[in-house]
Amino acid sequence: MKKTILSAALVLSTGLIFAQKKTTTSAIISFDATTSLDKLPKAENKTVIASLDTRTGKVAFEATVKNFAFSNPRIQEHFNNAGWMDSDQFPTAVFKGEITNLTAVNFAKDGTYSAVVKGELTMHGVTKPVVTTAAVTISGKTINAVADFNVKVADYGIEGPAIGAGKVSKDPKISVTAEF
Repeated sequence: MKKTILSAALVLSTGLIFAQKKTTTSAIISFDATTSLDKLPKAENKTVIASLDTRTGKVAFEATVKNFAFSNPRIQEHFNNAGWMDSDQFPTAVFKGEITNLTAVNFAKDGTYSAVVKGELTMHGVTKPVVTTAAVTISGKTINAVADFNVKVADYGIEGPAIGAGKVSKDPKISVTAEF
């Protein structure tokens, strides 16, 4: 009897601890690297792994670089080659950070909250700090998070000929959307 009660208490407490961490395997990262010379360098990845710990504010995303889809297959080929993302050598892009104003987000109450997210983005083998504001919408048990920011591709060692020719933006807009 004591073992049963102890086991039930352990399972319940473990469930409560892990209930704070939300995950998804269908977050979306898109980027827009268009310029006045070329409107095609846009891509979307709908298979991004994301996690959010509502207790600590820890946030993480991981995207497989080859899963970014372009409307033009030739651009997708260039994107994955050594002159751009070199996805064979650097297969993932990873963000790890936290909500720095966690008390401003009430995960127990429906509404839209402004969350300041600070962390590090690792892409193309280089890690750089990123700070952005995310809109976090709570609706019932669903949490939606949306954030936009720009990156300077040169900061990550990405300097392909299309960038130099002005066909690809030097600071593309990155958009992240996740439903937990």
